[in-house]
Amino acid sequence: MCGIAGWVDRDRDLRTEARTVRAMTDTMVLRGPDAGDIWLSEHAALGHRRLAVIDIEGGTQPMEARDGDGRVLAAITYSGEVYNFRELRAELTALGHRFRTGSDTEVVLRAHLQWGEAAVPRLNGMFAYAVWDVSRQELLLVRDRLGVKPLYWTAGDRHLLFGSEPKAVLANPLFTAETDAEGLAELFAVPSAPTPGHTVFRGLRTVRPGHTVRFGPAGVSERAYWTLETRPHTDDLDTTAARVRELLTDAVRRQLVSDVPLGLLLSGGLDSSTLTALAAADADGDKVATFSVDFPPDEQPERLGDWNRDSDAPYIQELADRLATTHTAVTVPGSELLAHRSIGLQARDRPGWGEPDVSLYLLFKGVRRHVTVALSGEVADEVFGGYPYFHHDRPLDTFPWLGGGPSPAGLLRPDVAEWVRPGEYAARRFDEALAEVPHAAGESGQERRARQISHLALTRWLPALLDRKDRMSMAASLEVRVPFADHRLVEYLWNVPWSQKNAGGVPKGLLRRAVGDLLPASVLHRPKSGYPASSAPGYGRTLRALAEDLVQRNGPVFDLVDRDAVRRHLAAGTPLPGPRAAPHPTGGLDHLLAVDRWLDTYGVRVR
Repeated sequence: MCGIAGWVDRDRDLRTEARTVRAMTDTMVLRGPDAGDIWLSEHAALGHRRLAVIDIEGGTQPMEARDGDGRVLAAITYSGEVYNFRELRAELTALGHRFRTGSDTEVVLRAHLQWGEAAVPRLNGMFAYAVWDVSRQELLLVRDRLGVKPLYWTAGDRHLLFGSEPKAVLANPLFTAETDAEGLAELFAVPSAPTPGHTVFRGLRTVRPGHTVRFGPAGVSERAYWTLETRPHTDDLDTTAARVRELLTDAVRRQLVSDVPLGLLLSGGLDSSTLTALAAADADGDKVATFSVDFPPDEQPERLGDWNRDSDAPYIQELADRLATTHTAVTVPGSELLAHRSIGLQARDRPGWGEPDVSLYLLFKGVRRHVTVALSGEVADEVFGGYPYFHHDRPLDTFPWLGGGPSPAGLLRPDVAEWVRPGEYAARRFDEALAEVPHAAGESGQERRARQISHLALTRWLPALLDRKDRMSMAASLEVRVPFADHRLVEYLWNVPWSQKNAGGVPKGLLRRAVGDLLPASVLHRPKSGYPASSAPGYGRTLRALAEDLVQRNGPVFDLVDRDAVRRHLAAGTPLPGPRAAPHPTGGLDHLLAVDRWLDTYGVRVR
């Protein structure tokens, strides 16, 4: 996994801009601690920071492709993994291409020389990359189907900047850190349902999942190369379960390929346990390394209703014993949470989720001491219907994971709320998201509702999860892969009827049926339990003291937030509304303090 950056400018000779291009690239040293370089031409510049995973010696970037006379045809800066690169390499070799390295980067570059933009749908993996076509003087930005890997960009009439993270773009003097009504609405009204393509910075966009962005003499254009397509599902339940098992087995097998040490994140839940069991079956007798998060005995997580039901430890131990994994529990004490409290903002370049960000980072940091690559269970709940709100009968009139609870927008000053109109913004974004759902003809009732919720979760909730996963793992220089995001599995499950996904009237009954022979009964039938939140008392006390100090001084956050409303919450001891759907006692305090620090340290202007 890596960090990429670049600059295309039709009015400048970028061969003289090495210092700026290197500054953009070097903001992402943690994404790529192993190597870094830049590539300069008259009107295009590419930068790359490398976390070496495949072909350690040969896969350096940015990478060029030349013709027989030594002329540069194209150059690429690439982040991610293409899991079918060996098949593509064989196909390209048969077509006459010759390879200098064993890396998937060169395969992607050669695929573009052979097929142009039509190469993108051939790729199976998680990726974000940029290809500069020398003859066309044209840049192509590409992002994987589900948006596992991030890619940001901004463009003027004659230039375009891009990077894996906002900080790369912010390092170029052509871009100014500003926010506006839309950015504030994203930050306060829909922080756990980000709008595809949008960010909190004015003028900064993301390449949407499953899309490309092209910048050439004709200007900027965006195109979708992948969308979910609705079609009849004709397989019976047994055939469907067998197909799910086949697709999952293949996805895990492909994602176990690595030239560096690899492990799995194991929570003792159905999803991570399934991946661990499939990896162990593919290990040919070698021990699989597994990792989990834990907290000191006096800081064990509180039970938070449907979101966090019980302790992970007994389930983890049972599965680790059964599969004979080499298991490591990474302990995250409250003192470490406090010491690294700023990591969420530093990694995201925007206010994040507070304590859950920090504890996930510390888990990844502990995992990174042992391995460079880890597999994780995200996406299973979105495609199999595992979240509690799939099984509620509440009216679907907002993003279902919000549950009608308070949002940080409730703290905005009246004049700011009148300008931002957060309620109207959230309602409009929800209506837009619902209108995108590709329904089957005549679909109604539970089938219609389940498809709507799944599409909302895949396109609005999952991006927030994947963004958090990417930022916290890359801050620890750890590559995290997500086998349930394999597009073949996602496409197949999109058309599986709810009656099969919920087989036996049990949440994720289809997945349980597909892997029933792999797992102990306690794990197989365990209800959904979310990522644990530490209850370290010192963390909450420190945040409260910082917030009380903040209301006594004129921090920039109070240009946006109602100081008296915050003061009333603190006096009453009630939680401030936070950015996450799940209940969390410190989420609102973290968000308030992070917004203040973001405005100050990033010099964000509001306009």
